[in-house]
Order: sequence, then structure tokens, then C-alpha cells
Amino acid sequence: MLITGAVATTAGLVVAVPRLHDDRIPQAALLAAALFVASLVSVPAGPVSVHLLLNGVMGLVLGWAALPAVVVALVMQMAFFGFGGVLSLGVNAFNIGAPALLCGLLLRPWLRAAGARGAVAIGAVAGFVGVAGTAVLLGLSLTLSGEGFGPAARVIALAYLPLAAVEAVVSGAAIGFVRRVSPELLLGEEVR
Repeated sequence: MLITGAVATTAGLVVAVPRLHDDRIPQAALLAAALFVASLVSVPAGPVSVHLLLNGVMGLVLGWAALPAVVVALVMQMAFFGFGGVLSLGVNAFNIGAPALLCGLLLRPWLRAAGARGAVAIGAVAGFVGVAGTAVLLGLSLTLSGEGFGPAARVIALAYLPLAAVEAVVSGAAIGFVRRVSPELLLGEEVR
């Protein structure tokens, strides 16, 4: 599973990095920092703890550049606080980055056509889908890692449900705010 995650993330980076234009680097850095800071605020949810992922917002704003931003945030977590680790970096980045990319590819065209209220709704959907997608991929990663991880996968999936609801509210508000004050960040270049 660790090797598969590393290979999938590396393949994604091979596609994503050339698409990261110079004018998008500040947004990618800002959202990587936001993910890094948000991950430091863990909230207990039963036997596990959860934190905001912001991957739906990253996908809407950055498109393909969300994957390098996720990798940078996870490397910073690993380097400064020992979270994750080198071996799990690829699978963790894939589990967070793939739903971000999915949100960017599927929802960004709708965002371009939406008004202010529609942008809030699309942001909320992206927040929910980003966390739900991460929960599914994390559960799948654990389940495929061995039978003993099945119960943990189910507990984590249940813990991510309230997180998805909170993330929907936060993401909807964030996208609505950005749409109001700096719409060019959302309506700029197409996600390819």
C-alpha cells in the first residue's frame, strides 16, 4: 500500500508540477500553509482525532496544483512535528490530494458559471466531497493493508462524517468570501 501510494502520488506530481504556473505559486503556498496550520488543531472524535483538510478548497482554487501543495504541507508536518513520516507520505498525499483534484476537475466549471450564492454552495459541496473522498481512500488504504485494520477503517470513516459537515460550512464560507473579494482567484485559468 505504501509503495502504491508513493507511485500514485509521484505520477500525479509528474502531471501536476508542469501545470503549476508561476502566478499560482502564491495561492499554492498560502493553501499549503493553511492545511499545515489546520492540521495542528486536532479535535477528538471518539477514539480518533480529526482536523480540517481544506482539500476541497484547494481543488477549487488550485486545480492540479493542489497535489504539490498537499505534498509540501505534509512534508512540513513531517519535518517540524514528526507527523506521518517518509514511508506514509505518498499514500497520505494521495488520500488528501486525489479528492482535491476531483473537486477541481468536477466542480470548478460549475463555480465559473455560479453567482455569489452558488459559489458558497459549490464550496460547501467541495468541502464535503474532499473530506468524504479522503475518508473513503483512507479506509480503503487501511483495509487493503490487512484484515486487522478493518475495524479502524470503519471508526475513522464514522469520525470523518461530522468533519465533512464542518468542512462543508468552512469551505462554503471561504469560497463565498474569495468569490466576493477576489473572484479572479476562482475564475482564472481552467483546470486541465
